[in-house]
Parts: sequence; structure tokens; C-alpha cells
Amino acid sequence: MGQDANAITELSFEDALEAARGDRAATRVGRGFPLDRSIELYAEGDKLRAQCEARLAAAQARIEKIALGGDGRPAGTRPFDAE
Repeated sequence: MGQDANAITELSFEDALEAARGDRAATRVGRGFPLDRSIELYAEGDKLRAQCEARLAAAQARIEKIALGGDGRPAGTRPFDAE
């Protein structure tokens, strides 16, 4: 696949997840892969996983926001209101 870091950050969640699945399958099936290529695929898959986690965290932050108690400390979450 050979995605560079900038290209990975531009992928949608779904595309990054699909690419990560493809890389994981390639390393499982690719017993004939040279060690260096297997390591590259693993590292790329790790970057894709991190991108998926970042997208999920951003989505979660948009859905919920921290509710502060009377003392100004976090007291839980409430639904995110975009307006």
C-alpha cells in the first residue's frame, strides 16, 4: 500500500480501517514477504490504527462535552449541542 503519513491523515475513518485490514491480511498471508517489508506493513497498519482512533475520539468529542459541576470540576458528560 505504501501510504505516507500525510496521506494517512487525509483518509476517512472507513478508508483507514479498510487499509488497516488489508495490511493485516497481507502480513498474515505473506509468509514469503521479506522481513523488512513485513515490518513496513506492520508500521503502516499501526499508523492507520492510530488514525482510526483519532477520528473516533474526535467524533466522541463532538457528540459529548464535559459537564462541569458547581465547583468548576468535571462532573460528567452531556450531549454535544452544535448550536
